[in-house]
Amino acid sequence: MAQPPGHGAPSVRSTAEVGDDLLDVVGIGSALVDVLVEATDETLASLGLPKGSMSLVDLDRAESIHAALAGSVEVSGGSAANTMAGVASLGGRAGFVGKVTDDRLGQVFTREIRAAGVTFEPIGGDPASEPIGTGRCLVLVTGDAERTMATYLGAATTVVPADVPLDLIDHTKVVYLEGYLWDLPPAIEAMRRAIAAGHDANASVALSLSDPFCVSRHQHEFLDLLREDIDVLFGNEEELVALFSATSFDSAIEAAEETGILVAATRGARGSVVTTPHGPVAIDAALVETVLDTTGAGDLYAAGFLYGLTHGADPQRCAELGGLCAAEVIRHFGARPKADLRALADEAKLL
Repeated sequence: MAQPPGHGAPSVRSTAEVGDDLLDVVGIGSALVDVLVEATDETLASLGLPKGSMSLVDLDRAESIHAALAGSVEVSGGSAANTMAGVASLGGRAGFVGKVTDDRLGQVFTREIRAAGVTFEPIGGDPASEPIGTGRCLVLVTGDAERTMATYLGAATTVVPADVPLDLIDHTKVVYLEGYLWDLPPAIEAMRRAIAAGHDANASVALSLSDPFCVSRHQHEFLDLLREDIDVLFGNEEELVALFSATSFDSAIEAAEETGILVAATRGARGSVVTTPHGPVAIDAALVETVLDTTGAGDLYAAGFLYGLTHGADPQRCAELGGLCAAEVIRHFGARPKADLRALADEAKLL
């Protein structure tokens, strides 16, 4: 359903096309458990974790760091999963596809994401027969709201095409893909299967760029996706500059406009920019007095945007709703909303 050049927001399927069981969004991404803890610079140093970094670790290292973190909180996470939880908090119908192992953290992930109102059927095996644990992201947040992460991807790295439930894709308005999965060759084929199934079902396809380094590794593949397969693109300023090999954010937006797809670019405290049929529109960031943890800000922005898109909002209103959701999640620790996003959106007169 990718749009030819010159189009603005893609049209989305209506309930009348499929029936009352139509979902708004199905996200496909890494199923991770976020292990959140407040930490000091001294703690980071003692664990050998460079402040502000994201390090990939093996299972033994992940478990040793986890054991050293007193007072940690475990919640289901992962970028696309966070976005689906945000869609559900707004009152939308969301589903998630990701892989866990039937271990303690896999059970945590399943319980938490279902409690958030997201449709999820675990894909995975018995840890007794599989030496791979459920993925987890250890998030250490210092007093200046800086995040330092140690990530064990585990079962999330084993997604294959057969794991994509075609019946779920057939009953959604939007398929939302997590860019991180392009680091995993079997997952790339799974994403391509989801894209093809989405197009066959007349669903729109959205992509999150995920990370500037991810963009650098897969720039050509992502650009090819924009030409034929993607209707909506999410990225922050640094990611979009890298994607289009631009010299500035403004030139990146110009290149984004030339693709003819709907592009939502986040800029932190400077808000966001969204492409429209009438040119790019800048949206101010929602007011936040104190930022405690920026974990999940981009994920929740995408949640608000996608909810708006699947409920008839124009691109500017989608961006405003995305900004509202991002502002909620950075007020507290953790990447999932704690407030009722639907109530916040109603109060702001965005729904």
